[in-house]
Amino acid sequence: MTTKRTSKRQTSVKPSPPATHGKARSAVPEPPARAPVTTEGLDGAMRALTLALEKKALEPVLLDVRGLCSYANYQLVVSGRSDRQVDAIADGIATGLKLDGMRPLGAEGARTGQWSLLDYGDFVVHVFLHAAREHYDLEGLWNDAPRIPLEIPPDARLPAGETYDAVR
Repeated sequence: MTTKRTSKRQTSVKPSPPATHGKARSAVPEPPARAPVTTEGLDGAMRALTLALEKKALEPVLLDVRGLCSYANYQLVVSGRSDRQVDAIADGIATGLKLDGMRPLGAEGARTGQWSLLDYGDFVVHVFLHAAREHYDLEGLWNDAPRIPLEIPPDARLPAGETYDAVR
């Protein structure tokens, strides 16, 4: 003998919103976004900046991405004048930070001369040939990220209106 099962659908009734008696319900304000409190990685990023400038890197930008992403606190973006200089800047940063006891968790694009990424966990370093930097536009991608004020020597800045091609 077989028994036939029948299922009963249960419907749920949503409670109606509380009566406002002619008053508009006020929206509950969201708590203000809290500023990140950790500065882990800032010292390493500043050291990487110093090492990059020793190799004549151009137009450094240090982005504070603590409130915007989960994989790093800071991103340093610099440019080189040529493919060989891009590799030299990346090598100089990696070597200098290794002497300071820091090793990258990963590296990408090494030896291409167009772009190199060094991932140190709390900070990431991007070294670009300028044409590649303009193409990928990381500063535009991270437009919401605050820029850390940097004291940059004049030889690391391009004169207004000058392109990187003129520097080569």
